[in-house]
Amino acid sequence: MECLIFNLDDTLHPLSSGISASYSNNILEFMVKGLHIVAEEALQYKRRFYKAHDTSMAGLLLLGYTFDFDEFHKFVHGCLPYDVLCPDLALLSLLLSLPHMKLVLANAKRVHAEKRVICFETFNKKGCANIICKPSLAFQRALSVAGVDPSRTLFFDDSLRNIEVARLTGLCAVMVGQSVRGMLSINTVHGLKKISIPILSQTIGEEDVVDELMLKLSDELMHNTTLQGETCSVF
Repeated sequence: MECLIFNLDDTLHPLSSGISASYSNNILEFMVKGLHIVAEEALQYKRRFYKAHDTSMAGLLLLGYTFDFDEFHKFVHGCLPYDVLCPDLALLSLLLSLPHMKLVLANAKRVHAEKRVICFETFNKKGCANIICKPSLAFQRALSVAGVDPSRTLFFDDSLRNIEVARLTGLCAVMVGQSVRGMLSINTVHGLKKISIPILSQTIGEEDVVDELMLKLSDELMHNTTLQGETCSVF
């Protein structure tokens, strides 16, 4: 393996942080206050948009709503509870100890994800009619931007939908936070210390070995209670 790509919220930022819940509530508030959508309809739209269009923003645009992308992101990300995040020096040390290229792939804007990130601005120009985001075309674009080979790249995400599309793109994928039959799953990204040697050391041409090792490690990692993470931030 040559590259590690991480989702941000509920992967590097754990679900327990409450970041995603606040993000979801802020989207609903924007729809109600900014676009004057009735609250009950906004909730229905949001659920439908996620399933059909990957993000609420993409769904709103397809329905004909117009709004400034920067204002949307400012409203949604501007009051997230970042103060609940604290540095995770153990995870930072672990990531720094691995020689692989490391990237973050997020639908959020760079101000939310900070640095070393392929994000909203990477794929979408201001005023564009259609939104590119995970999963849709984002993986192909991200691999092209990063210049990495999917067969040599390990992708980490908490979303089964993203994981499934990533695998179809040719990425080796790891589910974070839940156990899924037939794929490598870890409780938190701290589980990297269990797969770093047997999986990350494999090279191209050894895909069958990688698949076998990933399946072998999955059950062990998901039942290892010592890998439960704190509310933390790598950055």
